[in-house]
Amino acid sequence: MDLLLWRHAEAAEGSPDFARELTERGQKQALAMARWLEEHRPKRLKVLCSPTVRTRQTAAAFSDDFEIVSALGPDGNVAGLLAATGWPDSSGAVLVVGHQPALGRMAALLLSGTEADWTIKKGALWWFTNRVRDGETQTVLRTALPADFA
Repeated sequence: MDLLLWRHAEAAEGSPDFARELTERGQKQALAMARWLEEHRPKRLKVLCSPTVRTRQTAAAFSDDFEIVSALGPDGNVAGLLAATGWPDSSGAVLVVGHQPALGRMAALLLSGTEADWTIKKGALWWFTNRVRDGETQTVLRTALPADFA
């Protein structure tokens, strides 16, 4: 399985939180990452998105075919991410467009075995895959790409 964690691009400050839109810089970040994703996307990619405006705008830069999952919202957690994505047992690939701190905690869990407060920068993408070697399941970080490198 491939699991791609994409933090929403830069958004305007304000309230209500769910209605915050991408800034001009955020729109550029989302488009740059979307172009990179289009070139490198895994086959059979399913896109899951938080219900906030900023995550939907980020996802829409890449595809209009995404599923909104309430468990991926700003108050989401690693348990919700695991349930929504089916990691590590699902087949194919899942792209999650979501928020801190859940995305960073998920990355920490996948790479270190423990949830920790790791930061994924706005607009950045972390791509994981898993494999079995000598009967042991391993998590592999394929890339960690900030938006300004896309």
